Amino acid sequence: MKFNIPYLTGKEKEYVSQAIDNRNISGDGAFTKKCQDWFEKKFGFKKTFLTTSCTDALEMAAILLDIKAGDEVIVPSFTFVSTANAFLLRGARIVFADSCSDSPNMDADKLESLITKNTKVILIMHYAGFACDMEKIMSVANKHNLYVVEDAALALGSNYKGKSLGSFGHLSAFSFHETKNISCGEGGMLVVNDEQFIKRAEIIREKGTNRSAFFRGEVDKYGWTDIGSSFLPSDLLAAYLFAQLEAFEVIQNSRMKIWNLYYEGLKGNKNITLPASGNHNASIFYFTCRSLEDRTKLIAHLKQNNIPVSFHYQALHKSSFAASGDNLPNSEKYSDTLVRLPLYVDLKESEVNTIISTINSFYN
Repeated sequence: MKFNIPYLTGKEKEYVSQAIDNRNISGDGAFTKKCQDWFEKKFGFKKTFLTTSCTDALEMAAILLDIKAGDEVIVPSFTFVSTANAFLLRGARIVFADSCSDSPNMDADKLESLITKNTKVILIMHYAGFACDMEKIMSVANKHNLYVVEDAALALGSNYKGKSLGSFGHLSAFSFHETKNISCGEGGMLVVNDEQFIKRAEIIREKGTNRSAFFRGEVDKYGWTDIGSSFLPSDLLAAYLFAQLEAFEVIQNSRMKIWNLYYEGLKGNKNITLPASGNHNASIFYFTCRSLEDRTKLIAHLKQNNIPVSFHYQALHKSSFAASGDNLPNSEKYSDTLVRLPLYVDLKESEVNTIISTINSFYN
């Protein structure tokens, strides 16, 4: 048993071979366009751009929003470091927000108290594919004329009140890392929902040039028109990714079945707290223990029984780099008590049952 095994549909090698035979393996090839079209039609995103990682997509977002020194960006403390780093690299001051008491997601009720005259962006992250309170977040953002960026790395296929996550913010970022539901090893995507950013996003992604417009015949030559970098993934990665997209429903249904098995098997255990109910995409199955000491003992017990488990993010405001001194008790609680269980398509039901019984027996 492993903690994660990437799912293979059987079409990945075939499509990668096609990309090689096309003799077009750099960025923006045929498979890149197929993937982007698929996402736009499936989820209603206005414009999508495949990138080499979710981190790169977030860095593109920071450039698009003209983040500069003195700008403040509100970021959840309980998130991966890239969420903050992408904006810190442009000179922003990161303002950390606490999690909800019953969810690792940003507490929208405390959001307005963090806004100052220098605030420019609210950057949220949908943990484990569970939606943040987008109605409240967008209301606060509109009231104060702020941009919203969704870190939807874990949220492909999830929705909030019937609308796809990643389609609320002005910009959104997704991940196709090996550990995600849909993967190509390393990869990501920037979603542009605000039309004013589409043209510039294309230029930034192409090293600050209008090269894409040139290849479409819209200009007679291309040149340097803006800042930018090389954010395009190889069409080989896009070919691999497209095979995964074709199996999207199979992957999602399989993961959801495993997620539900965990939930049904553990919901009677009064020593742990399961996620609050709600729409999600079976990205992660997690629960929280009563304390750090309890979690440490449980993880040791599971590993002694050859069950690979993990915790997750360490609250960024407590990191040696940030050391903000903020008092964010809920973020710290999740850092100290959250446990993640193995979850991948090829995980057998018998293995899931073994994990469940080992956790429950620990507390008996």
